[in-house]
Amino acid sequence: MSTVKVTGHPRLYRRGARYYHRAAIPQDIQSTYPKAEETFSLNTSNYQEALRLVRKAAVEVDRKFDKHRRWLSAQAKPLDKLTDEQIEHLANLYHASLLDEDEDIRTEGIFEEEPGEPGTDWERWDFDEYAEEIDDSLAHTRHFYARGKADAFFKDEAEDVLSREGVELTLSPDSPSWRPLVRAIQAAYIRAGKDQQARNEGEVVPTPTVSSQASQSAISEPGISSGVLLSAVVSEWMAEKSPGWSQKTINDHRTTIDRFITVAGDKPLDAYAKADGRAFKSTLMKLPSNWTKQKELMGLRVDRAAERANELGMAPMSAKNVNKLIGYAAAFWNWAAKQYDECPPNPLNGLKVTIKKTAREERDPFTLSELQAIFKAPVFTGCKSLHFWKQPGSLVPRNSGMYWAPLIGLFTGSRLQEILQLYVSDVKKVDGIDIIDINVDGEDKKLKNPGSRRQTPVHPELKRLGFLEHVQKMRQQGNKRVFPDMRMGSDGYYSSVYSKRFISLLVNLKVKREQNAFHSLRHNFEDACRNSGISKDVMNALQGHSEAGMSGRYGAGYSLDVLNEAMCQLEYKGLDLSHLYGS
Repeated sequence: MSTVKVTGHPRLYRRGARYYHRAAIPQDIQSTYPKAEETFSLNTSNYQEALRLVRKAAVEVDRKFDKHRRWLSAQAKPLDKLTDEQIEHLANLYHASLLDEDEDIRTEGIFEEEPGEPGTDWERWDFDEYAEEIDDSLAHTRHFYARGKADAFFKDEAEDVLSREGVELTLSPDSPSWRPLVRAIQAAYIRAGKDQQARNEGEVVPTPTVSSQASQSAISEPGISSGVLLSAVVSEWMAEKSPGWSQKTINDHRTTIDRFITVAGDKPLDAYAKADGRAFKSTLMKLPSNWTKQKELMGLRVDRAAERANELGMAPMSAKNVNKLIGYAAAFWNWAAKQYDECPPNPLNGLKVTIKKTAREERDPFTLSELQAIFKAPVFTGCKSLHFWKQPGSLVPRNSGMYWAPLIGLFTGSRLQEILQLYVSDVKKVDGIDIIDINVDGEDKKLKNPGSRRQTPVHPELKRLGFLEHVQKMRQQGNKRVFPDMRMGSDGYYSSVYSKRFISLLVNLKVKREQNAFHSLRHNFEDACRNSGISKDVMNALQGHSEAGMSGRYGAGYSLDVLNEAMCQLEYKGLDLSHLYGS
């Protein structure tokens, strides 16, 4: 039975009726990781439950990847010697772990009945046998300890402690620290045995708390900063932020900070400085756009890809994209500063590239001739089929988001994601006014910011084009969404799939320029507001822009009557869409 990729999360797959987590091993650890991929069942056939579980599983798997990276780092830099403080700390960790295991056994229950007697659970411990085993083992260990001897068992135990999460140290095979470490582990075993004997007598012996993460100063390499490793802190950050982020946001931030670690190294938090930020920025500025898909760079680490791209003279990504990635990494450091006293000043502060263009210059509105070309394309006037939407034909796909999204964008100024995620319940009549309610009242809905929530009156032209009839038809068919044919991308956004299709439309019509895209319709809407005499404040309210200054902090905003009056006033001079009426 084949495993099928499912939308909603990049690691969500389905095999038959069951959902699975499936992740490729990151390239930097593929050669040493014990598995070819991390694939396992989520033990559910419910899609929504699978989405919840796969997000949690992805965080845990990423932690495993980070642990393996730390292990690799330790293997690459074995220690020649341990300090007395390190040895004492490792022995305390071992002592605590033995008592913790003992507490687990007692919590489950130890029975005094003979095996086979009623009430006996063969999977649990017999108290007398357990106590006898402790006594014998303790006597044996004390005998060897008194004579300065240690068997292979304690060498193995010492290696196990060194490899534990939060410790992850490697000691050179010929290190003189092996003997004192093994003896300290023996002593810890004896202390734990005495504590277990006291518990057997009914005495209360608490299990000591010895945190690997909280005691990094005791286990760090001599001469190296004692802070917790960056990769460990990143795992905490992702675990805290992931529940509130979309999968695309999770992926963007996680990938970026992982690449920061590749460039700057995985060091204790307090070992980073401005030079690391500059190195990361320099790397980003050499990378081309979509560099992971460039044939010449595929499979390369980010730092090596940057150097290779520079050697080949490849055009670098835009300054805007560089700044976006710097922002992702900087967000982590801002969070870490609030969590850790030893966190240095954000190494990326002030490093964003200066961009002289204004936001308006970054995206141009469509020209009148471009708008006329768009709305006379086959997808609006008649195409061969939804699959062959570029070719002329008899099908006018008035029930598809491909038809309505550009029109709604033009006459509301809404963002693409805001349009495609609409529910039929979001298009309604309030106080006698037909409105589109842009909200996040649904698990699959997202807004750019809290100020984006708004109620936008339906423009008269959209009514003439039949938008309300389309919504009513979807409602009668039992559809939840206004555009059920527009599927969600693997990044969790409805806009990601259609935005590429819209760009393909512009290219096919030969109207694609560097500075136009679907978002250009938002700029067209702004220009139409200005040219129609609509005030800037009302225009901002219609588009979901926050009001500047103190006025934005008080009051409920403009009434629907005022917004509807403005919407009825808005017009696109010279643009005739009458050929779409009743099509």
